[in-house]
Amino acid sequence: MNRRESLKLVAATPFAAGFTWTQADVVMAQEQTQRIKGEVFAAEFFTDHEYETVRILVDLIIPADDRSGSATDAGVPEFMDFMMIDQPALQQPMRGGLAWLDHHSRKRFEKSFKDCDATQRRAVLDEIAYPEIADPAVSQGVAFFNSFRDLTASGFWSSKMGVDDLQYIGNTFVPEWTGCPPEVLDRLGVSYDE
Repeated sequence: MNRRESLKLVAATPFAAGFTWTQADVVMAQEQTQRIKGEVFAAEFFTDHEYETVRILVDLIIPADDRSGSATDAGVPEFMDFMMIDQPALQQPMRGGLAWLDHHSRKRFEKSFKDCDATQRRAVLDEIAYPEIADPAVSQGVAFFNSFRDLTASGFWSSKMGVDDLQYIGNTFVPEWTGCPPEVLDRLGVSYDE
């Protein structure tokens, strides 16, 4: 399973405790993002520095590949800004997490996360991206990154680009249902006769 497939699974699971909202919230945010696409976006919640950090971070989580664009291409930073305005309880964990990321980057490399080079950014993220092996000293960063990664995945795979990336074909008319294909039933070890 590659990273993109893993993130698809993350998008299908409930959000971490710090970031929770309903599917209706996600849809509303995506509609808002669609309305502002094509215009110069001015973040309402994030400072310029935070917004630039968000754009870098979401693209490290979901970069462009041969099937689709990056998280930024899909409008995830705009989605996040909308979610922060729509859900004020999420603002402190988001702002605190971005501040933690900068503080940790300054401690290690004497510059903010956004000003680090690609190798330095990866070193910071490698410390916090794997909760089961992370040093307890960076537990706040781990909690933030896990929530941020969930939010990134949710924003991406609820966008038009993300749905296209999933190759989702649901909600289509099926004129005649003949059942599950036999090869799938065999693979699952079930039959209609049981």
